[in-house]
Amino acid sequence: MELKFFWLTFIPLFVAVDAVGVLPVYLGLMEGIPAARRRRIIVQSVITAASVALVFIVAGQPLLRLLGITPSDFMVAGGSLLFVISLRDLLAVGKAAYVVDPETVGAVPIGVPLITGPAVLTTCMLLGEQYHLPYTATAVVVNVLLAGVVFWFATPLSAALGTAGTKTLSKISSLLLASIAVMMVRKGVVGLIKQLAAGA
Repeated sequence: MELKFFWLTFIPLFVAVDAVGVLPVYLGLMEGIPAARRRRIIVQSVITAASVALVFIVAGQPLLRLLGITPSDFMVAGGSLLFVISLRDLLAVGKAAYVVDPETVGAVPIGVPLITGPAVLTTCMLLGEQYHLPYTATAVVVNVLLAGVVFWFATPLSAALGTAGTKTLSKISSLLLASIAVMMVRKGVVGLIKQLAAGA
């Protein structure tokens, strides 16, 4: 595996997952839950998040081809969606609150949509179009595992960062995601122009 392509897929997904940014939500969901139960919830969330993301990576390209959507089309649409998501997070006061079922909290909402949400799924499909699937699949699994590690050590990490530190890192991640979204739209527009020029 060429390291360059791994990092090109890893970094956008790392920003999209934003594990540190959702720490306060995770801690709120875990209030009153024993440590042993928390560990099982984290395992459930990691398995769910990775499985959903991998399905999107594998099924994304065939679905686009079936619908006649070119990579450039999807880059413009997906990049625009990512920009809207990142803008919402930048301007929001806090992350959304969730009503949870104690038995399925690991799968929903922690696995989906806290770890693997719309930003991650869109990024997966965009990266799957730009790079080989093994790079994207490896990067998403590593990022989901990292999110699991962050949640595993959530209490000491949250104490070390503090509320201000957590919010600051989350906003920086959203800003980076917005920049990545603009880059994807730019590449998509260039691709569409090339397609039009070739067809002229």
